[in-house]
Amino acid sequence: MKNREIQLSFNLLLLALLPLSTLARPFVLVLTQDDLSDPAVTHNPSSPGDFFADSSDFDDFPDSESLPDSVLDPGSWSPIFEPESDESNNELINSELIYYDAVRKMVEASSRGEYRLMEEAASEIDAASIGGDPHAQSVMGFFYNTGMTREKNKAKAFLHHYFAAQDGNMQSKMALAYTYYRQEMHDKAVKLYAELAEVAVNSFIISKDSPMIEPIRIHNGAEENKEALRKSRGEEDEDFQILEYQAQKGNAGAMYKIGLFYYFGLRGVRRNHTKALGWFSKAEEKGEPRSMELLGEIYARGVGVKRNYTKALEWLTLASNQQLTSAYNGMGYLYVKGYGVEKNYTKGKEYFEKAAENEEAGGFYNLGVMYLKGLGVKRDLKVACNYFALATNAGQPKAFYQLAKMFHTGVGLKKNLPMATALYKLVAERGPWSSLSRWALESYLKGDVSKSFLLYSRLAEMGYEIAQSNAAWILDKYGERCVCMGESGICTDAERHKRAHDLWWQASEQGNEHAALLIGDAYYYGRGTERDYDRAAEAYMHAKSQANAQAMFNLGYMHEHGEGLPFDLHLAKRYYDQALEVDPAAKLPVTLALASLWVRKNYADGFLVHVIDSLPDFYPKVEAWVENVIMEEGNATILTLFICLLTVLYLRERQRRHGAAAAMVPPHQPAEQGAPIVN
Repeated sequence: MKNREIQLSFNLLLLALLPLSTLARPFVLVLTQDDLSDPAVTHNPSSPGDFFADSSDFDDFPDSESLPDSVLDPGSWSPIFEPESDESNNELINSELIYYDAVRKMVEASSRGEYRLMEEAASEIDAASIGGDPHAQSVMGFFYNTGMTREKNKAKAFLHHYFAAQDGNMQSKMALAYTYYRQEMHDKAVKLYAELAEVAVNSFIISKDSPMIEPIRIHNGAEENKEALRKSRGEEDEDFQILEYQAQKGNAGAMYKIGLFYYFGLRGVRRNHTKALGWFSKAEEKGEPRSMELLGEIYARGVGVKRNYTKALEWLTLASNQQLTSAYNGMGYLYVKGYGVEKNYTKGKEYFEKAAENEEAGGFYNLGVMYLKGLGVKRDLKVACNYFALATNAGQPKAFYQLAKMFHTGVGLKKNLPMATALYKLVAERGPWSSLSRWALESYLKGDVSKSFLLYSRLAEMGYEIAQSNAAWILDKYGERCVCMGESGICTDAERHKRAHDLWWQASEQGNEHAALLIGDAYYYGRGTERDYDRAAEAYMHAKSQANAQAMFNLGYMHEHGEGLPFDLHLAKRYYDQALEVDPAAKLPVTLALASLWVRKNYADGFLVHVIDSLPDFYPKVEAWVENVIMEEGNATILTLFICLLTVLYLRERQRRHGAAAAMVPPHQPAEQGAPIVN
């Protein structure tokens, strides 16, 4: 461990962060020596504004027992989608009952495609909003933002979200923070995201690091993401059912895995801490050592049981004696907090070092906290930053939060509000309000694409890139099958295209290359917006910057035809070549495009150029003919037989001609060819 500390250096540190929800592709944060704050500030605990040093407590998060989502996220829709999982649902007051009845009606209306029922729900929510209910105000902000039963009005949406946020609605805070973020008002966005990130981090566990459960992207570009969807069916998944059967038959390993599914909510299984506790207990009785660590975690947090640090220490001690390295982190935490044992920073640090030596993200994070606050060690913010960097590389969400706070305050790292905002946003999107994503996915898997679209739209307003692209994809993929509620009825085609366009645009702003490509197509072909070659080229450039082969090909085509970009055959060829370099599967279209370039270059005003230029207009007619005539029942079979007959006749005629030609060739006479010339 000492060697690791010596090797830590800030000359150049690459932080390969997890795929941020603010970006569709992996985001790499580069920290250099220039990012460090002034050394005098870095090592001076009394520096103004250095609130890291103000607290002698180990970390910044309270030790309250695990709280339900409805408490952490007031106005959460969990009473509608998970009524059995939250006991507080039985204690709703009258005004809350009115609000939830209206929201339930809204969800029903969306699912059934009944616009009158949606209007009725909207009226009830509006009445509650006028009466001062912040959660109803939040939903009204959603209505005005999307144009559901109301004329779309960004100003009214903002006002409703603002007042809802003032009274504690977390989802409106997310929507406001995202609005500021899009406008690069980082000074306002960072405050909201910092508050939201702290709530999110408070819900994270303390010992065994929870897997970072990313929202599922239901599509891969143009196609459904079947593999990811197959793994997200929860208890209905065949693999889960087989595992559950093995667990019921007494397989200890299967018991442990089933416990993990319920504890963390993996692969679409709804979290159920009571079931998790039951399976872990059964697995431990069968001799499964890994369950000991999770039992220690459960008692330390008071999840599904009364909090008991003595039992937590017993289970974590047993787990660490079995050389379960991640349990070392939990043991260290109990020692530095003084839970179940006398507080001892030295012993806690030893356990954290053992965990870090085994590449445990929690070990890196907790060592970072000790050096950040100078607990049991000399305070050193440079070393703290390095440990947080190692923890973020391993996906520890609390480390993202600490780095965000350092960028926010300028303690340890130079103040950088855009970076702080992005990191806070990453953590905030793991908050309890992200349950909307799970409910949206469940609805989609059950075939209720309209309900799924409604839930993804709510998340999209809160700035989730995956939700934005999922909602847009549902609109494009399912068309009229997805009931999209508009201002005065079910969405018209124009309204549907416009809404999809807006969603794809927001996703493209956050780095989704497929979204940027579709935005380019929308402007190029005039789908859901006016045709604009300049903006199409701009969108394709954005997708090209993320190494998208299709965007490179499209830019080459626009240069070749002088549409939105200068007519330049050399640049066109360069883009076509780049598309092939990025994606070898583009060989055929690139080859045809290069052939078109050659014709255009050598026969600029020739007949072939006019034929090539007429193809875009000719293709839709051929496509319509194929769809309306050839693909009619029976016509395809007749056409196939006719083509086969023509092929046979052609081959027989070719064989006959070859035979006739062979008969006409004179016999080979080598003697005559080699005979001397007679004088």
